[in-house]
Amino acid sequence: MDIELDHCRIGVTASETVEATVLSPQRELPGVLFVHGWGGSQEHDLGRAREAAALGCVCLTFDLRGHRAMAASRDTVTRPQNLQDLCAAYDWLVRQPHVDQEAIAVIGISYGGYLAALLSRIRSIRWLALRTPAIYLDRDWEAPKRQLNADPELPSYRRRPLAVQHNRALQACARFTGDVLLVEAEHDEIIPRQVIENYASAFTKARSMTRRLIRGAGHAFDDKSAQKDYTDVLVDWMTEMIVGSRGAIAERKVREYKDEGRIDALR
Repeated sequence: MDIELDHCRIGVTASETVEATVLSPQRELPGVLFVHGWGGSQEHDLGRAREAAALGCVCLTFDLRGHRAMAASRDTVTRPQNLQDLCAAYDWLVRQPHVDQEAIAVIGISYGGYLAALLSRIRSIRWLALRTPAIYLDRDWEAPKRQLNADPELPSYRRRPLAVQHNRALQACARFTGDVLLVEAEHDEIIPRQVIENYASAFTKARSMTRRLIRGAGHAFDDKSAQKDYTDVLVDWMTEMIVGSRGAIAERKVREYKDEGRIDALR
């Protein structure tokens, strides 16, 4: 994401002109990739994608294998396969000529948040938003995802503090250097608060981390008011991150031009 600064002259009369400076954003736009949760679909993200598009972003939603048109593979699809889906969607988005490859946001929900965290280790992400991100044991990595919730150790695993080195998703978070939004549901019956604390503790190198608790929300955010509250939190954060980043770039560009003596008196 960059800002172009150009000088020009504007004709006032047939013989006189005034000097002017034009600041404009580059043609490439931030890209936003949405990752739905297990049992969800891209339809759950379309409303928020419209909100992000209104901020001047190119948004992509998609269905993970095991869902919607590919529901037949629901019992056999694995975490590596779904991570492959996410990588393919990311790679498609950044290849679009109007997308800024250095300004990519990934927004994941539950299992999608877990996958988004893993993606941050192998792809360049500037903004990472995780809503009630799930976590799983590293073992049985190639096992069908649907079998993971049947692991008798999973409930207790999610309720204890985890060292970063003991979970690959947390290891990815520990390496992440962008901006993070971490959203918790007040009455989450699937993801205990300790999971959120483990994720928060892992983001030691993040540029910034914003945490929000959505009052009255369950894990699925079935309540319309909870959905609205989450959308408001997400859009506010994205506005701060994306619009704020553009403003900072414009300010830096003006300062550079002034330091170079190319602008005598810009205020």
